[in-house]
Amino acid sequence: MDISDIATNDYIEVEAEERLGKVRSIFESENPKGIIVTEAGQYAGVVTERQLIQSHIGDDTKVAAMVTDAPKVSRTEDVRETARMLVEGGTKIAPVFEADQLWGVVTEDAILTAVLENLDALDVRDIYTENVVTVEEDESMGRVINLLREHGISRLPVVDDDGFLSGIVTRYDIVDFVVRDTEKTTVGDRSGEIERLLDLPVYDEMTSPVETASLDDSVRDAVEDMLENDYSGVIVTPEGDDRVVGGILTKTDVLRALSYTEEEHLDVQITNIDLLDALSRQEVRERIEDVADKYGDMHVHHAHVRLSKHKEKLRGTPLIQSQIRLRTNKGQIAGTGEGYGADNSFHVALDKLERNVLELKGIEHDEEYEGQLLRKLNEL
Repeated sequence: MDISDIATNDYIEVEAEERLGKVRSIFESENPKGIIVTEAGQYAGVVTERQLIQSHIGDDTKVAAMVTDAPKVSRTEDVRETARMLVEGGTKIAPVFEADQLWGVVTEDAILTAVLENLDALDVRDIYTENVVTVEEDESMGRVINLLREHGISRLPVVDDDGFLSGIVTRYDIVDFVVRDTEKTTVGDRSGEIERLLDLPVYDEMTSPVETASLDDSVRDAVEDMLENDYSGVIVTPEGDDRVVGGILTKTDVLRALSYTEEEHLDVQITNIDLLDALSRQEVRERIEDVADKYGDMHVHHAHVRLSKHKEKLRGTPLIQSQIRLRTNKGQIAGTGEGYGADNSFHVALDKLERNVLELKGIEHDEEYEGQLLRKLNEL
């Protein structure tokens, strides 16, 4: 199957000179996966919901200031490769070209719908993400926005005083929150009004009840639920107890699984790969393999590296956050680090990953020793 089977020329387009406030309103009312931006009738890039959340730019700013690149896809591109391109581009939409002319777009939803029947082969436990970031009900909306930016994520499970799941807040909720509650304010009182809104507790804006999935559910059932209800993800809970946050499954997790390969070497996906400077994909893979090899009993099925750029700079070099997550036969292992430049931040994250790998190795060694000791004691 190639992209010509699922791409569409039905998409939202704005001119680069349009006001950003208009774009925010479009996301609030239409909820698109992204908006195509043109300049003088030619494709210029895309604007995504994530950019709006991560930006402090005012509504009167021109859209041109927010335009970002998205992977350009040929109408004859393979669906699996396109899934990889969306994951590594950190976007839910990509422009589709035919003969160097913009023809349409392809979205993550279109890809997932096309491959839905093949997803029965996977269970949620095979691809979900563990150790998710949560937020308590009384945390402010300002804190929620900062957490979404800091971790480069699209949703936060909300927990009550006992640590049980009570709701969820997403990037879409933030856009709705900002547009809905400030559109009535005047220019003079807008600044103070936004500050007041950011102090509101997340409890007032979260969605409840929360859609959940269990570890043994099929990925197909989970994706069908997401597509039917227009969710980008579901909370994963233990069987029989939907109050406990055990992880999260997103559409991006499913796209990532679609693009897994069976190469001789470790398969590594890099989100926001354009931020790599001195490092190549091969060097990233080799360094992760070196860490994994220090634990002989661990087999890495897949590695995912996410790069996120902050506004802060040091002598022109941006502060980068690197997140490395390994999916292994011993469970999921991760490492996160920050530094100026992708090379520096990746090394910090890799060092943290190595310490976590060695810690896991040490824990298993201790458990083995404890078992041997108990057996000897029972022989006395």
